[in-house]
Parts: sequence; C-alpha cells; structure tokens
Amino acid sequence: MTRRSLDQTLDFIQRVDRAATYEEVCAALLEIARRYGITNLLAGTMPPPGANRSVQLGHVVLDHWPEEWARRYFSHGYLFVDPAIRRCREARTPFLWSELGEETAEDPSARRVMNEAGDFGLRAGLTVPLATLEGEFAGVSFAGDRVEIDPRTRGMLTLLATYALGRGLQLRASGAARLRPSLSPREREALQYAAEGKTQSETADLMRISEHGVDKHIRTAKQKLGTRTRTHAVAEAIRLGLVE
Repeated sequence: MTRRSLDQTLDFIQRVDRAATYEEVCAALLEIARRYGITNLLAGTMPPPGANRSVQLGHVVLDHWPEEWARRYFSHGYLFVDPAIRRCREARTPFLWSELGEETAEDPSARRVMNEAGDFGLRAGLTVPLATLEGEFAGVSFAGDRVEIDPRTRGMLTLLATYALGRGLQLRASGAARLRPSLSPREREALQYAAEGKTQSETADLMRISEHGVDKHIRTAKQKLGTRTRTHAVAEAIRLGLVE
C-alpha cells in the first residue's frame, strides 16, 4: 500500500469519525464510491421474516436511496423477495447484483424487484454482507445506473462500508440516548402517513393541506431528526417512538 493510498484511507476514517449526522456519513462514503459509478446506497440490519413496514424501516441505518423507490419497496414487502437480501443472509463475501442470476431465474417476484429498481436508476450494484458481534445480519448496498467494480474495488468498498455502518450504528445508539426532538403535531402526522406508505399527494388529501405544505412539514422533521431522506426520517422517528 502506498503512503498516498493510506492517507486517503485515514482521511476517510477521520471524516466518518467526525460525522455528526447520517447524511455526513453517506456523503463521505459516496464521495469515494462515485468513482465507480455508484450514486446511491442503503445500509441497515436485517429485520425478522414477516416484519411489518414500520419494523422494516426501523432497521434502516444509512439511506441515500431514491425516495419513491424506497416507498414502493417497503410498502410492497419487496424486502422479503429481494434476491440481494436473500443472498445477504447467507453470503460472507460481497457480491454484484449481476451475480444473482440463480436467485432470479425461476422467481418472478425477485425479477420484478430487480427490474423495478432499474427504473429508478439502480440497474447495477454491489451488496456487502456484514454481521454484528451480537449475531445480527446486516448489509450495505451500493448501486447506480452503471457500476464498474473489480475484485480489488470490492475489498476496498467492504472496508469503507464496514466502517460507515459502524458509525451509523453509533449515531443511532447516541440518538436513542438523547432527548427526543420536539416535532410538531403536523410534522408527526406527516411522518406517520409516510410510515404507512402514503404518497405525498395522498398525505396532502388526508391532512387537508397542499403537497407543498406536506413537503414543508417533512423537510422540517428531517432537519430536526438529522436525516436527509423521507425514508430515513421515518426510520429515525419509529426508533424514537415518535410514530408507529
């Protein structure tokens, strides 16, 4: 390893160590991952089989995923037919989504998940299976429209993913120990509908406000919760007991 590459690794570790929010962890990880065509990532621990939508969302740790795809994914129970998740529970080494042919060949549900992911610019990806010391399965998925990852890059991304997920878990634990952020009743209501898988339009109708009003409530809630995306805000609110 050259001194320059070691410096880059140490810089990444220091940046993640200093990260005060999930968004900062994702930004540090994607700054490097984008060199390989990666534009999105999702990381978390694995919920138990059959878990409802709220429980599934509560296991999300890092999220930089297309929001409409995340809403559809968790609303339709795709987690339990996603071939990458199935492989993640059994694999011990990172794998490309293009290597999931066996899992998708005879499973229309698995093919549908992968095809629909492609509609949101997630046509190719790499999933890194991980596990906690407590024995929980975990994983980090990197994705983009065109991803170029060789065997050496897999090892590097595994290192970065492991460290980033660890920092995300630290932030989650410290967040649970802090006082819950004070969300307004309307912010909590908007997040509750999001937790139930409602679209922004549906939420606006239910709250009898404009879609702009819904967006404003969600945006303010995300700031208070220290999250970047609607999905991650819901996940954090569920963990903190602010929504069900």
